[in-house]
Amino acid sequence: MIFSRRRAGANRHEPRHAARRRTREEFGPQETELDPAEPELPDRGPYDVTLAPSGVPMLDLGSLQIPVADGVEVQLQAGADGVVQQVVLMHKGSALQLGVFAAPRSEGIWEEVRAEIRQSLAADGVAAREVDGEYGTELLARVRSPQGPTDLRFVGVDGPRWMVRAVYQGPAAVDPAAADPLAGCLAGLVVDRGSQAMPVRDALPLRLPRDLAEQAGSDKPRAAGDPPAGPGGAGFASFGSAGSGSAPGSAGPGGSGPGGSAAPGSPAGAVSAEPASHATDRPGQRRRRPGHRQHG
Repeated sequence: MIFSRRRAGANRHEPRHAARRRTREEFGPQETELDPAEPELPDRGPYDVTLAPSGVPMLDLGSLQIPVADGVEVQLQAGADGVVQQVVLMHKGSALQLGVFAAPRSEGIWEEVRAEIRQSLAADGVAAREVDGEYGTELLARVRSPQGPTDLRFVGVDGPRWMVRAVYQGPAAVDPAAADPLAGCLAGLVVDRGSQAMPVRDALPLRLPRDLAEQAGSDKPRAAGDPPAGPGGAGFASFGSAGSGSAPGSAGPGGSGPGGSAAPGSPAGAVSAEPASHATDRPGQRRRRPGHRQHG
């Protein structure tokens, strides 16, 4: 039962009176006009394009924008049509491979993708362990390569309808000091997901900037020993169709889709540019449940 007490002497049928309405003059400036709330910018990226800081020099690849950083070389592997297939950032013996994929509206996919990467590595006889990183749970592994044992660190960042997968290779995978320039680029990435519906885990479309696409179209295969083609001569690699072969380390279970265990590799054909040069990832196989065509 619910009990209530009435004030002594109060008439049971007496109507209740509402609180006195204040006049307009009694309202303060913040009560009469509410300023539209500005969205709070995140402390670091990768940023969604709707919340990205302005005034930062960027290499614009369409769905992915990469901040220009001193000493960091950006290599892009692209097909003859200018579609970017692999993105690798290089700095003093370390590499950072980047991929951006469609995700559902309701939830992130990094946890699921991380489990698949771990399974892919285990299938190759590589034991991976989970570690805490700046973006949450990451994967750390050591693999064999032609250059000897190589450390890899897999990082995933879930955003609104997208996921960025980053793979550190070399000293940057285990040494924060070595990773700092590449980590700064990761923290400054901008993702432009677009409004179109896409199957979950599909790679978001990347394209060469117009000037590089024109350069790529004008480049011709060069003979061995010839200086690299392109403006500036040395330091610019000739452009080659990615369809002729895969980059070292780009193959493997799951391909270079979000669940693949691919390590960054140097593309055989790439277009380079100052102050950041360019190479990208071939869309790989995606592991989906039969008949599963979720869209994000």
